[in-house]
Order: sequence, then C-alpha cells, then structure tokens
Amino acid sequence: GTAIIDSVFDSYRGMIPGEIQARDKGSLLAFSDGEVTSFGLEGAQDRGKMMASPGDSVYKGMIVGIHQRPGDLEVNVCKTKALTNMRSANKGITTGLVAPIEMSLDSCVEYLAADEILEVTPSKMRMSKNPAMAGKKKQGK
Repeated sequence: GTAIIDSVFDSYRGMIPGEIQARDKGSLLAFSDGEVTSFGLEGAQDRGKMMASPGDSVYKGMIVGIHQRPGDLEVNVCKTKALTNMRSANKGITTGLVAPIEMSLDSCVEYLAADEILEVTPSKMRMSKNPAMAGKKKQGK
C-alpha cells in the first residue's frame, strides 16, 4: 500500500531525567579493506541486517551492518568465491541477497554508539569504529 506521513513541530522541551537508552545490538564490521562482493554478503547476511551493497568500497573497522546480538562482529564482506575446475554438489544452489538498509543522516546519528564515528561526504555516509577509542579499550583490558 501507499502511505503519506506528515509531521508538525510542537516545541523544544527540557532534557528527560535519567539515562538515554542505548541500543541493545552490536555492529557488523568489515574484516578488511576492499570492495563488497555478493558472495561475501551472502555469508554475512546470516549474522544480521546489512547496510552495504555489492560494489561498495569498505575499509577495516567500517560498519557494514547491524548484528543480531549484543557485541560487535567482524565479517568478511570482501570474500570472493574460489574458482576451481572441480565440480561441486551444491553448484546449483543459490541464495538471494536481502536488500540493504538505507540509512539517512538522522538514522546514522541515532544509530551511533559512544565508540563510533560518522564520516559524511557529498556522496556517501560511512560509520566506523573510532580508532582512538579502540586503542584506549585495548589498553584498559
């Protein structure tokens, strides 16, 4: 069906007392630098909802999806299929890719955790783990 949504600004209000609830799910992070492949996404989409699509350029530590459990998980979305001369029993089995989540600037800012950053360029918005925070976290352990 089709829906039309409308909103009207009411007023600014004071801050609600108490802690703002953080998200309960982790992030799926790119395992290495490279270009996202459909083969890599097929394996990664079992772990959560993807934000990257085939052909996107990613770098290590970049957020490519939402993990279905708490905690972050590195996934190899740049993995390519091994080309061999051997026949495979599951050659004809194909799985489809689920459409990626389209994130707006507002939804990106809302999604970010304290140890994550958002890069905004004219053509892309990329979220990643803050390298400065990652170093502090490792030293604290």
